[in-house]
Amino acid sequence: MNFLYNILLSATNEVLPDITFDPGNFIYNLKYMGIGMLVIFTVISIIILAISLINYLFSK
Repeated sequence: MNFLYNILLSATNEVLPDITFDPGNFIYNLKYMGIGMLVIFTVISIIILAISLINYLFSK
């Protein structure tokens, strides 16, 4: 029981990282978020086209 208590007690004494908000970094990262969204949109479009082609080829 004492072992579990020590683990729980040590978990509460963790040092929190210094987190700051820099709006300039947010604007800088919008480019990468836009590229990621474009890639996701492209992959989903390719999957939709492939499924449509398969349905067209194998439907009676």
